[in-house]
Amino acid sequence: MKKILIILTLAVASLSADEFERAAADYRKGNFIKAFNAFFVLAKEGDPKAQYNVGLIYANGKGVKADISQAMKWYEKSALQGNVSAQYNLAQLYHERTKKDPHAHEKARYWYEKAAEGGCKEAFNNLASFYLQGNGVKKDHQKALELLEKGAKMEDANAQINLAVMYAWGEGITHNKMKAYENFKKALESGKSEASEYLDRLCKESAWVCEN
Repeated sequence: MKKILIILTLAVASLSADEFERAAADYRKGNFIKAFNAFFVLAKEGDPKAQYNVGLIYANGKGVKADISQAMKWYEKSALQGNVSAQYNLAQLYHERTKKDPHAHEKARYWYEKAAEGGCKEAFNNLASFYLQGNGVKKDHQKALELLEKGAKMEDANAQINLAVMYAWGEGITHNKMKAYENFKKALESGKSEASEYLDRLCKESAWVCEN
Protein backbone atom coordinates (compact mmCIF):
# COMPACT_ATOMS: atom_id res chain seq x y z
CA MET A 1 0.00 0.00 0.00
CA LYS A 2 3.05 2.22 0.06
CA LYS A 3 3.86 4.57 -2.71
CA ILE A 4 6.35 7.42 -2.92
CA LEU A 5 5.84 10.69 -4.75
CA ILE A 6 8.65 11.31 -7.22
CA ILE A 7 7.83 14.86 -8.23
CA LEU A 8 10.25 17.61 -9.06
CA THR A 9 8.72 20.91 -8.02
CA LEU A 10 9.08 23.36 -10.87
CA ALA A 11 8.20 26.74 -9.43
CA VAL A 12 8.67 28.78 -6.27
CA ALA A 13 7.35 32.19 -5.29
CA SER A 14 10.46 33.81 -3.83
CA LEU A 15 13.27 36.23 -4.64
CA SER A 16 15.27 33.22 -5.90
CA ALA A 17 12.70 32.13 -8.48
CA ASP A 18 15.11 32.54 -11.40
CA GLU A 19 17.81 30.44 -9.73
CA PHE A 20 15.26 27.81 -8.80
CA GLU A 21 13.87 27.55 -12.31
CA ARG A 22 17.37 27.30 -13.80
CA ALA A 23 18.15 24.48 -11.37
CA ALA A 24 14.90 22.73 -12.30
CA ALA A 25 15.77 23.07 -15.99
CA ASP A 26 19.24 21.61 -15.36
CA TYR A 27 17.64 18.68 -13.52
CA ARG A 28 15.29 17.98 -16.44
CA LYS A 29 18.27 18.04 -18.83
CA GLY A 30 20.15 15.52 -16.69
CA ASN A 31 22.65 18.03 -15.30
CA PHE A 32 22.08 16.60 -11.85
CA ILE A 33 25.24 17.82 -10.10
CA LYS A 34 24.72 21.39 -11.27
CA ALA A 35 21.06 21.25 -10.28
CA PHE A 36 21.89 19.79 -6.89
CA ASN A 37 24.44 22.49 -6.12
CA ALA A 38 21.95 25.23 -6.97
CA PHE A 39 19.13 23.63 -4.98
CA PHE A 40 21.48 23.11 -2.03
CA VAL A 41 22.34 26.81 -1.83
CA LEU A 42 18.66 27.74 -1.82
CA ALA A 43 17.85 24.95 0.64
CA LYS A 44 20.41 26.25 3.14
CA GLU A 45 18.73 29.65 2.87
CA GLY A 46 15.49 28.01 4.03
CA ASP A 47 13.55 27.61 0.79
CA PRO A 48 11.14 24.68 1.47
CA LYS A 49 10.79 23.63 -2.17
CA ALA A 50 14.55 23.60 -2.66
CA GLN A 51 14.87 21.60 0.56
CA TYR A 52 12.35 19.12 -0.84
CA ASN A 53 14.30 18.77 -4.07
CA VAL A 54 17.60 18.27 -2.22
CA GLY A 55 15.88 15.49 -0.29
CA LEU A 56 14.52 14.03 -3.51
CA ILE A 57 17.96 14.03 -5.15
CA TYR A 58 19.54 12.33 -2.13
CA ALA A 59 16.74 9.76 -2.07
CA ASN A 60 17.22 8.87 -5.72
CA GLY A 61 20.99 9.27 -5.99
CA LYS A 62 20.87 11.72 -8.91
CA GLY A 63 24.17 13.61 -9.07
CA VAL A 64 25.11 12.53 -5.55
CA LYS A 65 25.46 9.21 -3.78
CA ALA A 66 22.09 8.02 -2.53
CA ASP A 67 21.79 8.85 1.16
CA ILE A 68 18.45 8.16 2.86
CA SER A 69 19.51 9.84 6.11
CA GLN A 70 20.27 13.05 4.22
CA ALA A 71 17.05 12.71 2.25
CA MET A 72 15.07 12.45 5.48
CA LYS A 73 16.91 15.41 6.97
CA TRP A 74 16.02 17.70 4.08
CA TYR A 75 12.51 16.34 3.67
CA GLU A 76 11.90 17.11 7.34
CA LYS A 77 13.13 20.69 7.00
CA SER A 78 10.72 21.16 4.11
CA ALA A 79 7.91 19.22 5.80
CA LEU A 80 8.12 21.41 8.90
CA GLN A 81 7.43 24.39 6.62
CA GLY A 82 4.28 22.72 5.31
CA ASN A 83 5.49 21.20 2.04
CA VAL A 84 2.97 18.40 1.47
CA SER A 85 5.11 16.34 -0.92
CA ALA A 86 7.97 16.41 1.60
CA GLN A 87 5.58 15.35 4.35
CA TYR A 88 4.39 12.40 2.29
CA ASN A 89 7.85 11.26 1.19
CA LEU A 90 9.19 11.59 4.74
CA ALA A 91 6.28 9.49 6.03
CA GLN A 92 6.97 6.86 3.39
CA LEU A 93 10.65 6.65 4.33
CA TYR A 94 9.74 6.22 8.00
CA HIS A 95 7.21 3.59 6.91
CA GLU A 96 10.03 1.62 5.31
CA ARG A 97 12.13 1.80 8.51
CA THR A 98 9.59 0.31 10.89
CA LYS A 99 11.65 -2.87 11.43
CA LYS A 100 14.71 -0.84 12.44
CA ASP A 101 13.22 2.10 14.34
CA PRO A 102 10.73 1.41 17.18
CA HIS A 103 9.29 4.90 16.77
CA ALA A 104 9.03 4.77 12.98
CA HIS A 105 5.33 3.84 12.93
CA GLU A 106 4.48 6.84 15.07
CA LYS A 107 6.58 9.19 12.93
CA ALA A 108 5.23 7.79 9.66
CA ARG A 109 1.64 8.09 10.84
CA TYR A 110 2.23 11.66 11.99
CA TRP A 111 3.57 12.78 8.62
CA TYR A 112 0.94 10.85 6.65
CA GLU A 113 -1.69 12.69 8.69
CA LYS A 114 -0.04 16.03 7.91
CA ALA A 115 0.14 15.17 4.21
CA ALA A 116 -3.50 14.07 4.22
CA GLU A 117 -4.50 17.35 5.87
CA GLY A 118 -2.66 19.11 3.05
CA GLY A 119 -4.67 17.22 0.42
CA CYS A 120 -2.23 14.49 -0.61
CA LYS A 121 -4.54 11.78 -1.91
CA GLU A 122 -1.97 8.97 -1.60
CA ALA A 123 -1.56 9.66 2.12
CA PHE A 124 -5.07 8.45 2.89
CA ASN A 125 -4.35 5.04 1.40
CA ASN A 126 -1.10 4.56 3.29
CA LEU A 127 -2.53 5.89 6.55
CA ALA A 128 -5.37 3.37 6.24
CA SER A 129 -2.84 0.53 6.28
CA PHE A 130 -1.89 1.44 9.85
CA TYR A 131 -5.46 0.94 11.03
CA LEU A 132 -5.94 -2.21 8.98
CA GLN A 133 -2.81 -3.86 10.37
CA GLY A 134 -2.74 -2.29 13.84
CA ASN A 135 0.72 -0.82 13.33
CA GLY A 136 1.32 1.77 16.04
CA VAL A 137 -2.43 2.16 16.56
CA LYS A 138 -5.31 -0.02 17.65
CA LYS A 139 -6.82 -1.95 14.74
CA ASP A 140 -9.83 -0.06 13.44
CA HIS A 141 -11.31 -1.30 10.18
CA GLN A 142 -13.99 1.37 10.17
CA LYS A 143 -11.36 4.11 10.43
CA ALA A 144 -9.39 2.47 7.63
CA LEU A 145 -12.55 2.36 5.51
CA GLU A 146 -13.19 6.07 6.08
CA LEU A 147 -9.64 6.95 5.06
CA LEU A 148 -9.83 4.82 1.93
CA GLU A 149 -13.15 6.45 1.04
CA LYS A 150 -11.45 9.86 1.12
CA GLY A 151 -8.53 8.70 -1.02
CA ALA A 152 -10.83 6.96 -3.48
CA LYS A 153 -12.99 10.08 -3.87
CA MET A 154 -9.82 11.97 -4.76
CA GLU A 155 -9.29 9.36 -7.52
CA ASP A 156 -6.32 7.59 -6.01
CA ALA A 157 -6.42 4.23 -7.77
CA ASN A 158 -4.65 2.36 -4.98
CA ALA A 159 -7.23 3.59 -2.49
CA GLN A 160 -9.99 2.56 -4.90
CA ILE A 161 -8.65 -0.99 -5.10
CA ASN A 162 -8.15 -1.31 -1.36
CA LEU A 163 -11.56 0.20 -0.65
CA ALA A 164 -13.17 -2.22 -3.09
CA VAL A 165 -11.39 -5.18 -1.48
CA MET A 166 -12.71 -4.09 1.90
CA TYR A 167 -16.27 -3.70 0.63
CA ALA A 168 -16.11 -7.09 -1.06
CA TRP A 169 -14.27 -9.23 1.50
CA GLY A 170 -13.07 -7.04 4.38
CA GLU A 171 -13.39 -7.81 8.07
CA GLY A 172 -15.27 -5.74 10.62
CA ILE A 173 -17.39 -3.77 8.15
CA THR A 174 -20.68 -4.17 6.31
CA HIS A 175 -19.98 -5.58 2.86
CA ASN A 176 -21.27 -3.70 -0.16
CA LYS A 177 -20.62 -5.62 -3.36
CA MET A 178 -21.94 -2.83 -5.58
CA LYS A 179 -19.51 -0.28 -4.11
CA ALA A 180 -16.76 -2.85 -4.50
CA TYR A 181 -17.65 -3.27 -8.18
CA GLU A 182 -17.76 0.50 -8.77
CA ASN A 183 -14.35 1.09 -7.22
CA PHE A 184 -12.71 -1.84 -9.00
CA LYS A 185 -14.04 -0.40 -12.27
CA LYS A 186 -12.70 3.07 -11.48
CA ALA A 187 -9.27 1.68 -10.63
CA LEU A 188 -9.25 -0.37 -13.83
CA GLU A 189 -10.17 2.70 -15.87
CA SER A 190 -7.25 4.51 -14.23
CA GLY A 191 -4.87 1.85 -15.55
CA LYS A 192 -4.64 -0.44 -12.51
CA SER A 193 -4.66 -3.78 -14.34
CA GLU A 194 -4.60 -5.73 -11.07
CA ALA A 195 -8.19 -4.63 -10.51
CA SER A 196 -9.22 -6.98 -13.32
CA GLU A 197 -8.40 -10.10 -11.31
CA TYR A 198 -10.40 -8.82 -8.36
CA LEU A 199 -13.32 -7.99 -10.66
CA ASP A 200 -13.30 -11.50 -12.09
CA ARG A 201 -13.44 -12.97 -8.61
CA LEU A 202 -16.23 -10.64 -7.57
CA CYS A 203 -18.28 -11.45 -10.66
CA LYS A 204 -17.88 -15.19 -10.13
CA GLU A 205 -18.98 -14.91 -6.53
CA SER A 206 -21.77 -12.37 -7.08
CA ALA A 207 -22.74 -12.44 -10.73
CA TRP A 208 -25.67 -10.06 -10.22
CA VAL A 209 -23.28 -7.21 -9.40
CA CYS A 210 -21.67 -7.37 -12.82
CA GLU A 211 -24.78 -7.81 -14.94
CA ASN A 212 -24.97 -4.15 -15.84
